[in-house]
Amino acid sequence: MRQKTLNQKIRLHGFNNLTKSLSFNIYDICYASTEKERQEYLEYIDELYSADRLTEILTDVVDIIGANVLNIARQDYDPQGASVTILIAEHEMPPKEEVTAACPGPLKDSVVAHLDKSHVTVHTYPESHPDNGISTFRADIDVSTCGLISPLKALNHLIHAFESDIVIMDYRVRGFTRDIDGKKHYIDHDITSIQDYLSDDTKDAYQMIDVNVFQEKTFHTKMVLNQFDLDNYLFGEGVKGLPQTDRDLLEKRLRKEIMEIFYSKNMP
Repeated sequence: MRQKTLNQKIRLHGFNNLTKSLSFNIYDICYASTEKERQEYLEYIDELYSADRLTEILTDVVDIIGANVLNIARQDYDPQGASVTILIAEHEMPPKEEVTAACPGPLKDSVVAHLDKSHVTVHTYPESHPDNGISTFRADIDVSTCGLISPLKALNHLIHAFESDIVIMDYRVRGFTRDIDGKKHYIDHDITSIQDYLSDDTKDAYQMIDVNVFQEKTFHTKMVLNQFDLDNYLFGEGVKGLPQTDRDLLEKRLRKEIMEIFYSKNMP
């Protein structure tokens, strides 16, 4: 018989002590053939995902999951990268924002946020290799909450905010909470996969694989874009004027880079 979840209004004894943690890495891949293009790419990324803009994104995340901002600290780094910390507290969501736990959250970079009893972190890692011309941008994001608020509601917003080639996500529910009869509850919502919380347009855009350990309340999903348009990966003038042999070579190199990151292993 299926155990009731807290979504069914089970009366708790005290505070909901469950901790829900969502962690993911997102990657953007680019080809910049010259030193000038590589510098332009890093400057572009630093401007697009500056501490100020990341603060805006994370503030939206805080609102989406139903929390209040208490304090903000942010930092841009030299030569590149940024971090932001936001202290937040849980609050009641207004009736118009009520959604079921299995509904995808709304769509809304390096940022760190702390909730009271919980935290949100994001750090950016732009990098470029001078030998092969491939540059990558990585953002590591962690959203950990206690109580009734859920980090999964901000999932779609964060994915769309970065428009990433690769997304690698982990979600885990830790601890337990007790009802008024003293019975422990180890999860307060239904979930079979992180994909349950993704919007249809996200599912259509990405190929996904899951590795889930249900008895440990641990869920892992990897996503890689279905469509490959070489022009989207070239920094500078794009494919214009490139011979077909060069286009084919660049596409092969970029696809190899994407698959190596997706599968976390080097390929011949």
